Amino acid sequence: MRLGLPLLATALALVVIVLGAYTRLSDAGLGCPDWPGCYGHIGVPDSEEEVLVANDAFPDRPVEAAKAWKEMIHRYAAGALGLVILTIFLQAFTINRGERGFASGLLALVVFQGLLGMWTVTLLVKPLIVSAHLIGGLATLSLLWLLVLKRSGWWSGITITAAQRKMALLMFVVVLGQILLGGWTSTNYAALACIGLPKCNGLWLPAMDFANGFKPWHGLGIDYEGGILDSPARVAIHFSHRVGAMVTLVVVGIGIAVFMQSTQTRLRRGALVVGLLLIVQLCLGLANVWFYLPLGVAVAHNGVAALLLLSIVTLNYAGRDPGK
Repeated sequence: MRLGLPLLATALALVVIVLGAYTRLSDAGLGCPDWPGCYGHIGVPDSEEEVLVANDAFPDRPVEAAKAWKEMIHRYAAGALGLVILTIFLQAFTINRGERGFASGLLALVVFQGLLGMWTVTLLVKPLIVSAHLIGGLATLSLLWLLVLKRSGWWSGITITAAQRKMALLMFVVVLGQILLGGWTSTNYAALACIGLPKCNGLWLPAMDFANGFKPWHGLGIDYEGGILDSPARVAIHFSHRVGAMVTLVVVGIGIAVFMQSTQTRLRRGALVVGLLLIVQLCLGLANVWFYLPLGVAVAHNGVAALLLLSIVTLNYAGRDPGK
């Protein structure tokens, strides 16, 4: 039980992240134009009368049941995760008293995630809010995994050098930055801004507008579904993500080499897991470009990114485990 609840919460957090990506990539982020219900319902309007009433209430967003269900399933999963984290919080004040501060911070983060989920809808999938929602989801997932590592003791007794510790931190920063670039690419609908590899639209250096591409705030009251940026701005975002992929490949590759020199089996195995996930992630990224963003590949790209981050979080935890 001590390990079961954090493991369940971690698995749920990963599912929520993947469902969020699926919802976004299916253009279903506004499948329900209100929050927390859907057209005023706990589920999706299904009778002819309910649909007519919903369409009258939201004339600019007529009911599309397939998109609405994608959005609501994501919300149900997020709600289930919230309940599990609430249970962890309550246990911290009754059973696991040493985790009060950690559990309180985790619960506060989940509450804020709920607000970001609401603002994602009310602010019409504004890229800054959607990206912040992604950051919050990754932070929740990482904290839950840290709780699993702490309670399990799997990585206790590890000896890690100062160079390995610094390398693990650098890997974390670079991978997190690349994930955020990927999120910004997706939320600004720039995934197909560059066609072809290794060139972008047949050019090594296409026209790019970084100022508008990375402008965080474009104002309120704008429907961001489908994106509002012109081509040079979207190209700048996509091109940056490609450059970030090369930087990530080099930095994480060096990090893997550093950890593979360790005499400790667990560290070498951890590095191998990082390497495997990195290769899979690179292949998925290339497939997104080559095959024009297939939904399954794009969703998998999000899920593997989260797993890659967790594998590097594990290496960082190994260097900071008080039980070592």
